[in-house]
Amino acid sequence: MKHITDVRTVAISVTDQDRALEFYEQLGFEKLMDAPLPQLGGRWLVVGLPGTSTSIALLQSSESTPAGVDTGIRLVTSDAAAAHGALTGRGVATSELISWPGVPPMFTFHDQDDNRLYLIQE
Repeated sequence: MKHITDVRTVAISVTDQDRALEFYEQLGFEKLMDAPLPQLGGRWLVVGLPGTSTSIALLQSSESTPAGVDTGIRLVTSDAAAAHGALTGRGVATSELISWPGVPPMFTFHDQDDNRLYLIQE
């Protein structure tokens, strides 16, 4: 079966969509879509990195989709140490930079709602 051809959008639940948008824009994401979505108590707010096809929807959190989770999202950087220093310098909560033999350098960081993301050196 080859009906699935790509991963387009993943979602992160946030408590304040405007504040989340500011956070992700500081990481280099651009707003791709912002449409009212009263059925979910907020907007359909999508951000993406320039030149990529995968995006992140910043959904209004709810009882069934709470914020503050391990998103499982792995983002890529060309220099994990520099990215770690830059995020830490901005006051973003990060883990230690880890580098194990045979595994690329990486660390975790948290957005404004304590959602965990991963940054891995390519």
